[in-house]
Amino acid sequence: MSVQESLHRRFPDLVYAPLVHPDKHPVFKYTGFHPGKVTKLPKGHVKEAGYQAFPVDVIWERDQAIPMRDGVKLYADIFRPAAEEKVPAIIPWSPYGKAGTGSQNYDNMGPYRIGIPYQCLSGYETYEAGQYHSNAEWCSRGYAIVDINARGAGHSEGNLMFWGEQATTDIYDAITWVAHQPWCNGSVVMMGNSWLAISQINFASRFSHPNLKAIAPWEGLTDLYSHQLCRGGAYKAAFMNLILKGFGGFGQVEDIGSMAQQRPLRDEYWQEKQVHPEDIKDIPMYLTASYSTGLHCEGSFHTFEVAPTPRKWLRVHATQEWHDIYRPEATDDLQRFFDFYAKGIQNGWESETPRVRLSLLGYDGSPARTVVERPEEQWPPARQHIRRFYLDAAEGTLVPSNPARNASVEHEGHSLTDSSDFTLYFDKYTELCGRPFVKLHMSCNAADDFDVVVQIRKVSASGELLESLNWSPMPKPRPEVPDVNVAKHLGQQGMLRASHRVSLRPRASEDEVPVYDHASRQPVTPGEIVPLLIPIWPVGMVFEAGEGLMLRISGHDMSLPEVEFMRLTAPVDENKGRHVVHTGGKFDSYLVLPFITE
Repeated sequence: MSVQESLHRRFPDLVYAPLVHPDKHPVFKYTGFHPGKVTKLPKGHVKEAGYQAFPVDVIWERDQAIPMRDGVKLYADIFRPAAEEKVPAIIPWSPYGKAGTGSQNYDNMGPYRIGIPYQCLSGYETYEAGQYHSNAEWCSRGYAIVDINARGAGHSEGNLMFWGEQATTDIYDAITWVAHQPWCNGSVVMMGNSWLAISQINFASRFSHPNLKAIAPWEGLTDLYSHQLCRGGAYKAAFMNLILKGFGGFGQVEDIGSMAQQRPLRDEYWQEKQVHPEDIKDIPMYLTASYSTGLHCEGSFHTFEVAPTPRKWLRVHATQEWHDIYRPEATDDLQRFFDFYAKGIQNGWESETPRVRLSLLGYDGSPARTVVERPEEQWPPARQHIRRFYLDAAEGTLVPSNPARNASVEHEGHSLTDSSDFTLYFDKYTELCGRPFVKLHMSCNAADDFDVVVQIRKVSASGELLESLNWSPMPKPRPEVPDVNVAKHLGQQGMLRASHRVSLRPRASEDEVPVYDHASRQPVTPGEIVPLLIPIWPVGMVFEAGEGLMLRISGHDMSLPEVEFMRLTAPVDENKGRHVVHTGGKFDSYLVLPFITE
């Protein structure tokens, strides 16, 4: 029985949506189907004016068929140095279209091309594969690029699936095929961001392959349900539905948004999609993480924390994830990693590379300087200690001890602007690093369920809410930079649907970060005050004396839209009525913060 047949038997309600044919897709750059065509791209070749010139002669093999164990064929474009020596292969695994044919690109995904100059690209690269996939660049560094359209994408046969078992068996078969090509030295490595990163972690958590020498998953989620589609149990599939529209192919794609509506609890279907980095035993792994992503922050840090492989490195950068993967310094660093494991070059990678390189955000307009990739032994640093600050609704502050007097504050739950805010100021230089969480006592008279979103914002000494610019230099001053998440980071968030409070996993202590399995729900009696424990994604922040933070509580996602065309004009949640936050006395609402300074 094939994997596809097994999945359909286990999940007979699987919903698929038809893919748009690549040649009819409104934004897919379809260049035809050319199986077996071989072209020599000479040194100096430039695809279009402004793109990177090829530093060496490159052989381009188009639409090479790679057979899968169930008879399906996947198609790849191969870019390899024309010189006859055998080289390692880099595989970027995604459904985004190979050799520059995909619908996603940095012209339409954010302002100023996310600070990525055209000169970093050859024009043949896969989206989110980084400068490493500038075929011109990496062929000159002695690597081949095997750019495979995942099952169902482009002319690759079958139906396009979101990770799980099918993707890993396909990757295994593809590695085997690539490693035995006459131009390959038998070493294969993988790298890439987002989908490409998730694919690597998913594979390494399920299989090992003798020819896969290293992976570089540069930011990806590990739990599709909890990190994206139903974060905190609240349905939010707009971004994933947007991604679905970008795929081109001749079959169908798993309709993940519809599946979230059909299966609102985290059941066996979502468990099959779960990536388990705790099962990554030995593969060398170079991870990156950042705070500005609303998609991959938790998954990136979680992977580094729990993967038992002793050969793992984490670089936490201070920029936007797409911007980082195209920095020349990042490419050079990645080459050292790949050279060590795929070529056997003794360049000191293992002995000289810090286990963790930690960045902490200072925010634009703050006197606090951003910490950039400071060497550390672990994440979070061993010196981390946590402190509680209690909410005082009477004063709108966060204080060291629980107020004796009960108080409450409320906001409109179904609103894009209303919130309940609590502030805290630091009297000395302060660094925060780790996972915060909150305990809130809340009620709602108008409904038996409600969504709660919390956000940590940095505030200046004068109380101004600050923003962090996602790369530097930015072409415009902060007030003129568009208000989109790819360009500006406001602060980390936590989310919980109140009815999911009963799915809290057992905790060793009240100081442990809460984790939910989201396998059950229980309505809240209207007007009942219930305690809600809400985890917040990892923070890394720097404060000078006098600066502080604001804990903001609302019923809606408070991050900026990922891109401008996703900006909401009306709430999309199901909240009703006023949401009340209760503090003081028996209502010990508090914020837990992770400090790495005394």
